[in-house]
Amino acid sequence: MPRRRWYARAVGWSLVTVVLGYAVLDVADAAPGVLTMRPLPPPAPTETVATRTLPVVSQPSLPTSAGPVLPSLAGATAAPSGAGVAKALASVRSLAALKDSALVVRDGQTGEVLLDQRGDQLRIPASTTKLLSATAIGQTFAPDETLRTVVREGDSPDEVVLVAGGDSLLAPGKGDPKSVAGRAGLRDLAQQVIAKLSPQGIRRVTLFVDETYADGPRTAPTWASTFRSDGITGAVAMLGLSTQRASGGHPGPADPVAAVRGAFAHQLESLGVTVRLAARGRAPGAPGSPGPTPTASSASDATSPTATDQATATAAPTTVPTAVPTTVPTSGPGSVLGSVESAPVREQLALALTDSDNGLTEILARQAAYRSGAGTGFAQVGRWVVSQVASLGLDTRGVTLSDASGLSRENRVRAGLLSDVLVLGYDGRHPVLRQALDGLPIGGLTGTLAARFTGAAHDVAGRARAKTGTLTGANALAGSVVDDSGRLLVFVGMVAGVGTNEARAALDRFVAAIASCGCR
Repeated sequence: MPRRRWYARAVGWSLVTVVLGYAVLDVADAAPGVLTMRPLPPPAPTETVATRTLPVVSQPSLPTSAGPVLPSLAGATAAPSGAGVAKALASVRSLAALKDSALVVRDGQTGEVLLDQRGDQLRIPASTTKLLSATAIGQTFAPDETLRTVVREGDSPDEVVLVAGGDSLLAPGKGDPKSVAGRAGLRDLAQQVIAKLSPQGIRRVTLFVDETYADGPRTAPTWASTFRSDGITGAVAMLGLSTQRASGGHPGPADPVAAVRGAFAHQLESLGVTVRLAARGRAPGAPGSPGPTPTASSASDATSPTATDQATATAAPTTVPTAVPTTVPTSGPGSVLGSVESAPVREQLALALTDSDNGLTEILARQAAYRSGAGTGFAQVGRWVVSQVASLGLDTRGVTLSDASGLSRENRVRAGLLSDVLVLGYDGRHPVLRQALDGLPIGGLTGTLAARFTGAAHDVAGRARAKTGTLTGANALAGSVVDDSGRLLVFVGMVAGVGTNEARAALDRFVAAIASCGCR
């Protein structure tokens, strides 16, 4: 058989075999075809998900569903007693590190004092001062109030004025709506400004900075000269970058306002606008205009009883500086070219307590004092903090503050007053203070307590929330813990004349003892 005929016959039989094979699969519904009895399979899924229709299911009510993730705090049957607390702390109080200490323990649910050892003595509070400052700040700002950073037109369209509004946590680029530090971004602000300038054909601007809002000294005279350069605190200013927060060994800039101005100019230039930096000093237009409060209603809400509860109604009223006009033009000189808003002040305050951020605490306290009509010097703000705490009916006799962060060794506070503030914060009637307390470091997990409550005190890890205080020869710890009976206890410990490591270990044992005793 010639090779060509053989090859054609082989190909033919192959085709017949394929056709017959497919017919068998078709009949068996294993392949689609005219003989297939079942419907074709659905097409392969695409990248675009079709709209799904879900049945409407009513939400289950709590009584007919599973219980809460965390149980409620213990009731009256688990209430601790003073005798029980004294017995549980007998061995701990005999520690050499606690020989000259002030210790206070209270029932966090009733406020009852369970132990008071020198709680009425005035002592150096170190960073536990921030608890008093949080109380005062919470009296001034509305629960959800934010800080606004504005750019407005100067005396002419080619003059732009960056108005400081108290936000020291600006992102140098785009803002992150899920972050506290970096919520508002300079890139977003620059894009808004460009959108206003471009239709006018403006490609060259002079950039001014208005620093009149809550302006004041960068560092306190009662601080060590190395505190800023060592990163213990940042310079106190009403503008700052989230990426330049000071931390131990990593100092922030000496002039945060200049750093923000430079970063904003860079953003404008990256969008095609040539920027000339004006000399620092008075900016064109009304000083401090527009103010840092986003809406006119926010300022009034900050002092209304419905916003902060009747218990805070005695606080000094929130006021906007008289230099700020009540209305802002919509176009022309003074009109707003762009604005961005910070995270709520209460979230910033919680961050300051978690990280024991001295600079951030001073920045928030200064503008709260300024809005209340007080001065912006460190001692002036300190006196204002004490007055705000006193306005809540708490005993502040003899208490003195030379700053709001606790870096000054001249500060004097009683352990009993710190416990008063903690009990007040946990009663739920002061929303800003309450959230600030939620931001306290958690033992063994977060902030300045991340490396604490180890060893013999490890059982308290995750259960204690507290503000630390550390200066040479003066250490403190103030917060709360849920004991083994499910009872919320408030504690304050202030230790003097002892090395830091020894004092911390003793204070950790103090908290561990009251957490594990039940104390009934």
